[in-house]
Amino acid sequence: MVRMLLTGNKTTAYSAMRSRVQVVSAYPITPQTTIVEHIAEFIADGLMKAEYIQVESEHSAMAAAIAASNTGARAFTATSAHGLLLMHEMLHWATGARLPVVMVNVNRALGPPWSVWADHLDSISQRDTGWMQYYVENNQEIFDTVIMAYKVSERPDIMLPSMISQDAFYLSHTVEPVDIVEQEVVDNYLPPYDPPYRLDVNNPAGFGSLVMPNHYYEFRYKIAEAMEKAKKYIKEAAEEWYEITGRDYRGLLDCYRCEDADVVLFGAGTMMSTAKEVVDWMRAEGKKVGVARIRVFRPFPGEDVRKVADGAAAIGVMDRAYGFGRGGAFFNEVNSALYNHRNRPPTKNYIIGLGGRDVKPRHIRAIFNDLLKVKDEGLDEEFRWFGLRRENMPEEEI
Repeated sequence: MVRMLLTGNKTTAYSAMRSRVQVVSAYPITPQTTIVEHIAEFIADGLMKAEYIQVESEHSAMAAAIAASNTGARAFTATSAHGLLLMHEMLHWATGARLPVVMVNVNRALGPPWSVWADHLDSISQRDTGWMQYYVENNQEIFDTVIMAYKVSERPDIMLPSMISQDAFYLSHTVEPVDIVEQEVVDNYLPPYDPPYRLDVNNPAGFGSLVMPNHYYEFRYKIAEAMEKAKKYIKEAAEEWYEITGRDYRGLLDCYRCEDADVVLFGAGTMMSTAKEVVDWMRAEGKKVGVARIRVFRPFPGEDVRKVADGAAAIGVMDRAYGFGRGGAFFNEVNSALYNHRNRPPTKNYIIGLGGRDVKPRHIRAIFNDLLKVKDEGLDEEFRWFGLRRENMPEEEI
């Protein structure tokens, strides 16, 4: 294992190389561009044996990845923000065709007004496409998760695509130490992709053709069944990776000091590292707080959410996106998991960090203090846009 100082984007390129990706479809978009640039360098230098396809749009990038996967090749692409939205039609196609494409999305806010900074709305907008979705916390997790995602996606009884989301600039362009696992170790962990059905001129077959109503329903059910089954395999793949590397991703939720917590704060991405630091500080002050990071959003870990709720007196959910419904997507999913549960603590949604607005320790502390107030006095409001710039903004939100 070699330790290197890498940005999140270069880490992504290394993970694609170690995964022995065979086809890479590439289209640039800030802040993803350097992912495909680094991969192009690896291929040009002879470090990576893969077909590199430069396409005219992100829609075509996903179409090329789908076609490659249909032939039995391990396919990879990367995108961000409006590029991901342009792929939307093809994301549904990849799922319906049961193709284990893996893609890294650099989470970026949507315009207008234009922004290139972190926001989760681009990937949240794809939550119903049938892609498995992972949200990573640091650069090491990017490297590990891409490899584990192929392991799960390519199982014959899963065969679903995976999206790994990393926060723009907080990870994509920030340098961190990353352990790069040797190729031989990854090869032993991740066998070659060998699908039972593929495009083959010597064995012609039909793919994706018209299906009548008396069969379409079952196709959707089988996707839902595979998504649910994937929970078990995600944990198994993480267990095997833990035995190899000592790095622990064995839960769909990454729970930190939740066991005896009075209040627990849910969320995803890099801001949860800040939240863990604040947990330690407030624990030292005698305040029993905890953090539950949503590492896997699809399939959603509803059973794990319920276990956390069993010991909590109040739950907060931070969303770095807003879907113009009743709160953020993570909040909606947590509430859905708890609706029919015997233990339903009050839940409060905090919309925060949109467009790359910094989520600082004092902000997390203020949220925890607000949750402790909910525990003692009851729920005052269900949703809060935390840190809006306005005349009466509380000091702790500045």
